[in-house]
Amino acid sequence: MGQIVINKDLAKAISDFQLPENLGFGNVMAPVMASCSYENGKWGPLELLPYGPITMYPTAKVLHYAQEIFEGMKAYRVNGKGPFIFRPEENHLRFNRSAERMAMPHVPYNIFMQAVLDVTAYSSNFVPRRTGESLYLRPFMFASEESLGIKPAEKFKFMVIASPSGSYFSGAGLSVYIERENARAFPGGTGFAKTGGNYAAGLAAAITTKNLGFVQTLWLDAVHKKYIEEMSGMNVFVVINNELHTSTLGDTILDGITRKSLITLAQDLGYKVVERKIDVDEMLADIKSGKCTEAFACGTAAIITPINYFGEANGDRYPLHYPDGKVSTILREKLLAIQEGREQDPYKWVTVVEPKTLN
Repeated sequence: MGQIVINKDLAKAISDFQLPENLGFGNVMAPVMASCSYENGKWGPLELLPYGPITMYPTAKVLHYAQEIFEGMKAYRVNGKGPFIFRPEENHLRFNRSAERMAMPHVPYNIFMQAVLDVTAYSSNFVPRRTGESLYLRPFMFASEESLGIKPAEKFKFMVIASPSGSYFSGAGLSVYIERENARAFPGGTGFAKTGGNYAAGLAAAITTKNLGFVQTLWLDAVHKKYIEEMSGMNVFVVINNELHTSTLGDTILDGITRKSLITLAQDLGYKVVERKIDVDEMLADIKSGKCTEAFACGTAAIITPINYFGEANGDRYPLHYPDGKVSTILREKLLAIQEGREQDPYKWVTVVEPKTLN
């Protein structure tokens, strides 16, 4: 890795920081962040500085044309081991795929990894120690160019921030509302990119979902309004006849790193995994008949979270036979054991970070 510029106030920011007992998810921010600017066709120096406000002009293109992308990843330090970061190379690859779709420059591997590793290394004392908790890392990039002209920006800022976090969901399995009217993403659009506009497109439905008493929204394809795509920020698996079924990837579905990892784990544990178009009404019929016994959401933040029941706006409910998860419990424990360094990593998914301090 290359050199990094360390802000003179960073040591004090780290020494002054106190990790609270109650973390929540994404509410507490670590005192360290990384920043790097792109201008005149090249990246400048990578800086490490205290977490704090950033400044931009009101004409920054990100504020008007939503030219931005982000990633989500975690560092674990259970029982004092680590920190361990899970599959950061995959995040880098996906970050640059998103950048291409959003007309943004690639972030070089050395800059991306240096930023992620150093933010983690200097925040190592603030990584929660209990299983399932983590330091949530958020690399992101936005158009910083100051102009109201509608054209791709030529100035960008890449940053990494971090949040010591507890579990994303609390309590039992999720209740999931089937969205049959609105659509999250369209063929040829940006659905596969991790860009904020995709998530903003789901916020109105999130209000409906909450008002109807559900926790999460299940999105269907925009063309036929029948094939399961994903949930709001998470991929979906259903267990049918003890096989794991998940939607085939396309340009409307995010290529989840947790999803990809679970497919490998499940196959190695002897489960058959089927990637296909899943008709939502066929799935509901399978739940009623008992063929579909379980369903779960997966993602970096949620890890694996079982689904209690699916529901419709008309009041119909489709409870799963195993609302607390059966297969998902096995997979979650296996995945977490690797992520947290409690079990051998045969896939070389985990990157070990050497803690760092400032004098």
